Amino acid sequence: MSYYFDPLDRACKSATGAVPRGTEVTFRIYERNESGEESFSALGCTLYLYTDGEEALSFPMKRVGDRFEVALRFPVTGLYFYHFELDGRLFGCGRLRRGSMSEHAESWQITVYDETYTTPEWMRGGIMYQVFPDRFAREGTEPIKPHKILRSDWGGMPEFRPAQNGKVLNIDFFGGNFRGVMSKLDYLQSLGVTLIYFNPIFEANSNHRYDTGDYMKIDRLLGTEEDFDELILEAKKRGIRVILDGVFNHTGDDSRYFNKYGRYKDELGAHQSPDSPYADWYHFTEYPDEYDCWWGIDILPAVNESSESYQNFICGENGVLKTWLRHGIAGYRLDVADELPDFFLQRLRDAVKSENEDAVIIGEVWEDASNKIAYDERRKYLQGLELDSVMNYPLKDGIISYVLSGSTLQLRETIAMLIDNYPKCTLDCLMNVLGTHDTPRILTVLGGRDCADKEEMAATRLGETQRAQAKEKLKMAALLQYTLPGVPCVYYGDESGMEGYRDPFCRRCFDWENIDGELLDFYRQLGQLRRGALFELFRDGEYREIYADRSCLVFARQKAGKSVFVFTNNDLGEHTVKFEGTYRELLTQKRYTGGFSMKGVSYGVLVKE
Repeated sequence: MSYYFDPLDRACKSATGAVPRGTEVTFRIYERNESGEESFSALGCTLYLYTDGEEALSFPMKRVGDRFEVALRFPVTGLYFYHFELDGRLFGCGRLRRGSMSEHAESWQITVYDETYTTPEWMRGGIMYQVFPDRFAREGTEPIKPHKILRSDWGGMPEFRPAQNGKVLNIDFFGGNFRGVMSKLDYLQSLGVTLIYFNPIFEANSNHRYDTGDYMKIDRLLGTEEDFDELILEAKKRGIRVILDGVFNHTGDDSRYFNKYGRYKDELGAHQSPDSPYADWYHFTEYPDEYDCWWGIDILPAVNESSESYQNFICGENGVLKTWLRHGIAGYRLDVADELPDFFLQRLRDAVKSENEDAVIIGEVWEDASNKIAYDERRKYLQGLELDSVMNYPLKDGIISYVLSGSTLQLRETIAMLIDNYPKCTLDCLMNVLGTHDTPRILTVLGGRDCADKEEMAATRLGETQRAQAKEKLKMAALLQYTLPGVPCVYYGDESGMEGYRDPFCRRCFDWENIDGELLDFYRQLGQLRRGALFELFRDGEYREIYADRSCLVFARQKAGKSVFVFTNNDLGEHTVKFEGTYRELLTQKRYTGGFSMKGVSYGVLVKE
């Protein structure tokens, strides 16, 4: 005798995924004998429901026809966890989130969010593109401060060796700028890009600019404020929005707020005097040279988000957030969101949405953002008062695991988790990445060559055979990235076959002279696929797994009676697929009637004629 419960099956749970506050959810458990027929030998079934730190409440389930069921209403936002007991045996979350008997039942989760919570409609169905400003494109040159180095060798190796003080200074700049980005807007439009995400653009000492020097000034090396406004305007003409990196957990030590080196002559920084207007922005353990900083990196003094002065500076009427929204940006990606406390994120959301309710707020969270615990606190990112979206690192890991190993399990587990735990409006605008400025280049990852140290990383490139194999893996990975729920985000140059290990090798200049045309054409094809006639299905269509085994996955995106089918087969065996009617495979434009043979290591997209 076996029992069946799957929270992604509405026959078992009436509402899939997270639910708005006040929703009534019906839970149903089915029992089947060895012949597959439904019958009941169990005498009783109980649902146990609890929240963090609270004792579980028990809800006896009633036998109704061929099942046990109970309906519960959720009047308060938060995370709820549940499992069942059948005749004294525990029944909880097993593989692929389906019910399983065990001695210690793993619980399922229900995320209950504020009923007014929405996310920007314009983002869903789009395509993001991440630009590291110093390395994407350059048109002309802009002035640079004397203590920095302006490189003339576009595409050269970024400096990765420590200076005499034992630190990598990151003060070598290649001069990428807004004029350069403007010159490439038609290129981005050809990829179907609808949103550019910029790594930090504000005045800073380093080439990555995560050590903010002045939140109210654009780094002069990138251009002027007028150049930035023109970029936003020109992008808008092509249907492209712009979002900025919001780095609000820390500043630079070389900033007008901390001013460790006294370079800001018109400002009294917190490091210079306890009487500084910024003194309560930071926490000093021994003034002035011992202070809290991000991950112990002393050039990044951590900010005290409880400071009312700091909150007003960031979130006030004339604060940082609203100032740049008034320039026409479409929102923010929040650096290290798990370092920002809930009260700060809630005030940040209020400020952003009061200025532009359509602006997006994306958090850098590397785990399941619905239930993350940071600094011993369960976070509330996706309960309606903080974030719209997060960087989808779990999906990145699932896709890479599948493409490299051939096993579908981690990918399928991840997809099921995301659908079960996230609000649908968040799921549809997740930032689906394969690589970022913080990770090795995806082509390098798929090439499979490990290096022992940075010297070896700097010298290593994929061989011809390795590169060809990695490109085929990347095509399969990109197809999944573009067709699974969420919004694909392409890290600049991945579409042209750039290689590179971890920072700074993943941040080399875009090589405009040696673009991989084959890969570029494939990414353009994916952009046309996503933004074309099937747009509505990829925008917010439901996900349904059609078939899966160890190495093969077939799923549908469905909406309003229409479907598109995506398949990947990552082993050498063939699979025969049968269907009624004629289908067209959109990557090759081949037509199949009655079925087709899914060849080894293949992928595609099918739509009925």
